[in-house]
Amino acid sequence: MIELDQLKQQLCTYAEPLQQMKASLDLENKGHRIEELEREMEAPDFWNDAELSTKKTRELKSLKDDVAVYHSLEEMYADIEAYIELGNEEEDPEIVTEAQEAFAEFTATYESIRMKTLLSGEYDGESAIVTLHSGAGGTEACDWVSMLYRMYTRWAERHGFSLDVLDYIDGDEAGIKSVTFQVNGENAYGYLKSEKGVHRLVRISPFNAQGKRQTSFASCDVMPDIEKDLDVEIKDEDIRIDTYRSSGAGGQHINKTSSAIRITHYPTGIVVQCQNERSQHMNKDKAMQMLKAKLYLLKQEEEAAKQAGIRGEVTDIGWGNQIRSYVMQPYTMVKDLRTGEETGNVDAVMDGALDPFMNAYLKWMSLGCPKRNTSDAD
Repeated sequence: MIELDQLKQQLCTYAEPLQQMKASLDLENKGHRIEELEREMEAPDFWNDAELSTKKTRELKSLKDDVAVYHSLEEMYADIEAYIELGNEEEDPEIVTEAQEAFAEFTATYESIRMKTLLSGEYDGESAIVTLHSGAGGTEACDWVSMLYRMYTRWAERHGFSLDVLDYIDGDEAGIKSVTFQVNGENAYGYLKSEKGVHRLVRISPFNAQGKRQTSFASCDVMPDIEKDLDVEIKDEDIRIDTYRSSGAGGQHINKTSSAIRITHYPTGIVVQCQNERSQHMNKDKAMQMLKAKLYLLKQEEEAAKQAGIRGEVTDIGWGNQIRSYVMQPYTMVKDLRTGEETGNVDAVMDGALDPFMNAYLKWMSLGCPKRNTSDAD
């Protein structure tokens, strides 16, 4: 049957890439590591150190997931071959449909795994700390930040990641002026680093009495949550530490004491804030961890060791610096100006359907960041 012959040709194009993927995933060494971790977990004192045991349990699950999903991919490939053979023997149209559906599932799974193999940066596997700031657009920009915050929250939920708010400042009239939150989960930074830059919104603003279209901007800064003690020297005279009263979301302790911490690093102008923890001391420790991570990444960048994937494109929060545009009127479109990826389903994107944009970014990065697509939506 012609349909099955065409399907077989398409399937054959995946034979060699499938083997290359197997090598990239390093399944043999992962198998050895699984055995090693399982032996460690059998030790009677394994659970004495809760933090370490949790970390190793997560590692074991991740390794097993990688092995299982690749083996399921091989099984799907074999099943499709069997469908094609059976379909040619019986010439049954229903088998053709089943084979095509199985192939669609196979390609989707293959692409998902392939994206994961592109997460090879030093910190891609870490959790991510995301900061959103309102820019040009006044109250509309603050509302835009709240919309983006909801979008990333929805994306995190879709991927089973947890989210902790570290700092939150309400807008003067509505929305959020700025928010910093941590997305906890494997590869959270690897995916979310694609979001670093200026995001532009075009819509008829509910805050505009004349019902005119308005353009607003918000910046998104993303950094990995590096837990190890970084060798970064911070001199006392180079920083200013301010305390202030917490505001916004954060629990019952919020607004009772001036426990929130803001650290300003004079030489670089970097500012970090934290108000989520239960005490001023804990907020200070977290803020210092964030500052050290930012300074460490900045140093790596200056040495040209990490140029492609860490700093991103955060500049002025305004026109001409956006990485992505979201147009809601007079038509609907979301377009990434680096990769050219776009969709007309704005509602889905705002509800967390960001994977196509993140995957396109990873592909774009793997190709060496070809020339930026500067054509923008009006």
